[in-house]
Amino acid sequence: MHYQVIFSFAIYFSILLAIGLFSHKKSQTEVDFILGNRSLNFWLTALSAHASDMSAWLFMAMPAAIFIGGIPHIWMALGLLIGMFLNWQFVAPKLRTLTEEYKSNTLSTFFEKRFRDESGTIRLVTAFLSLVFLTCYLSAGLIAMGYLFESLFSINFYVGIVIAVSVVIAYTFVGGFVAVAWTDLFQGFFLLFMVLMVPLVALSKIGGIGSVISNAASQGISLQIMDDYSTYSFVSIIMIVLGWGLGYFGQPHIITKFMGIRDVSEIWKAKFLGMTWQFLALGGAIFVGVVGIGYFPEGLANGELVFVDMVKSLFHPFIGGIILCAVLAANISTMDSQILVCASVITEDLYKRYYRRQAESSELLKISRTSVVFIGILAFIFATSKSATVTGAVFYAWGGLGSAFGPLVLTSLYSTSVNRYGALAGIIVGGVLAGTWDLMNPYFTTFVIPPMVPAFTLSLISILIVSKMTRKNEKINHENSKNYFKSSDNSRMSKVII
Repeated sequence: MHYQVIFSFAIYFSILLAIGLFSHKKSQTEVDFILGNRSLNFWLTALSAHASDMSAWLFMAMPAAIFIGGIPHIWMALGLLIGMFLNWQFVAPKLRTLTEEYKSNTLSTFFEKRFRDESGTIRLVTAFLSLVFLTCYLSAGLIAMGYLFESLFSINFYVGIVIAVSVVIAYTFVGGFVAVAWTDLFQGFFLLFMVLMVPLVALSKIGGIGSVISNAASQGISLQIMDDYSTYSFVSIIMIVLGWGLGYFGQPHIITKFMGIRDVSEIWKAKFLGMTWQFLALGGAIFVGVVGIGYFPEGLANGELVFVDMVKSLFHPFIGGIILCAVLAANISTMDSQILVCASVITEDLYKRYYRRQAESSELLKISRTSVVFIGILAFIFATSKSATVTGAVFYAWGGLGSAFGPLVLTSLYSTSVNRYGALAGIIVGGVLAGTWDLMNPYFTTFVIPPMVPAFTLSLISILIVSKMTRKNEKINHENSKNYFKSSDNSRMSKVII
């Protein structure tokens, strides 16, 4: 059985490596490698952005939440749908236009130029927090991969994550942004088909929805959207929606995909295609959890493996292996984007900014590829601790990135009154509060508040208040910094285009 599953996985990995090799010739400069030279069509942009979003969360965390806690956890999906729609609507077009105007390939560079921060402090702090939270996010993906290989092959957890990280590093190293986009397109359609097909087959095996209803009743699992209509329930729903939805505005591995589209006028097409994909994918993940209630009446030792165990019991080992590649697809499509963003941060925001300002393109390309390997190894080290569940690690990193960068992304696009002091305050307040909120929450209330809610809110408030308090200082420093940005890029960098 194991050899048949391994063979199917080998076929899948070969396809990904082939895509990486095919894309190699399109990554001849660091801009090609980091951002695909802003040449993606709307199909690639849409599927790459959304596939980069879902990760193993789609096949493990979301079904587990429904399988264990019932339908009330569906509000997580609603928060994600609303958040991503608003991201497409209000962030994508302006960010694509402004990052090209400011000649910025990363968020850190954009913030520095947008707020005329000659000191480089904003870029340094943004780069540091990006690396911290994205590496945490990456480790969550590797933990999921380790559990998958352990469950399927009974092989050592650590061997599994070595295999996983090696494959992701290989094709990202070779093909860069274009390879990531094409693999995300392929994997996006593949995993969507699997997450819709498997629960339908499982439902037919248990004789329909009746088994789900009876087993849910015996296990005390709610199949109602709301357990009750109390104030507590409504507040809990709002917290869940905001705790996930607000995060989209600050996820570098998602919003950098907006920066790579060829024509900003095609963003509306990408939005329609991407949101349709996300609605179907989340619906399928929820359906997996619901059907799992009836399919596993005795429950499971690890609820995050409900999809995996369902496939193992339903299909021939070779076919099951192909299907379970969908979990790999979801995971890899997020990990490759996060590794690429980290590599771009190291190259553009650290190496080029602080060490070799006049570095040639070929040198920066080598640093980008070396950074891919370095980040992969670092994520592997973090993952070996197995210190968190997949859900917990993703939620922590999601909150940190969304709170540190989300408010600043919005204000940088829609406000002309925000300055570099406010920007720096917002990044620090959001990132630190999101990273420590779980420790502080019990001192304020017994109600569990997602870190995203207070951290995002206080970050936004900090940006606005500190900008207002330091407006005079900003006017004094404006003339000095203007010459710096004129010489480094071009005279338009001293203007804010809204």
